[in-house]
Amino acid sequence: MTDTRRIVQRATFAVILFPFGLLAQSVPTATQSLQLSTFLIATETSSGFQGAKSFDITSGGNLTLLMYRYLNTGVEVRGSYPIHSGSVIGQKSILVGPKFEYPKSVLRPYADLLVGRGRISYLDGGYVAGTVKYIRSDSAVFSPGIGCDLYLTHRIAMRVDIQYQSWDSPAASSGRITPGLVSVGGTYNFDFNSRHLE
Repeated sequence: MTDTRRIVQRATFAVILFPFGLLAQSVPTATQSLQLSTFLIATETSSGFQGAKSFDITSGGNLTLLMYRYLNTGVEVRGSYPIHSGSVIGQKSILVGPKFEYPKSVLRPYADLLVGRGRISYLDGGYVAGTVKYIRSDSAVFSPGIGCDLYLTHRIAMRVDIQYQSWDSPAASSGRITPGLVSVGGTYNFDFNSRHLE
């Protein structure tokens, strides 16, 4: 192959690739499409049973598919453990399910639909209903909820969370209780994108 042919081939490749080079520079730097976060929130639970309330700690994590400006979807896992249960019942649970988030500036309102398992402990020696004393019972738990993260930095946010749950309870006259949970706390994002510097 002569030098002239080599020069022509290289020039042709340069002409073909040049527009792609310009295009690559005009496209924004790639960002992560998945985001991992964790949260820790303090929860006040109205148990839905004999007017009992408790104070719980709830923690968990989210794996979110970022779709920017529209709707972020993901999976949430959370667990709750009673810190102060009074003298009627204590509830602990582990839940998982889809989460849908609307990213709006520093506010990110969301809704989730969680299911899982929970355990009710009937305190102060158990709860007597009729001729039966209940010490504890296990239940499937259904927990739809809403909330909002307020981002203070790219990684850290304050969280408000509300859940409305449904539990089976053989000690309740209806066989079911519907706890309401209100939580406040914080969220931390694990950012694997080096372009975000704080």
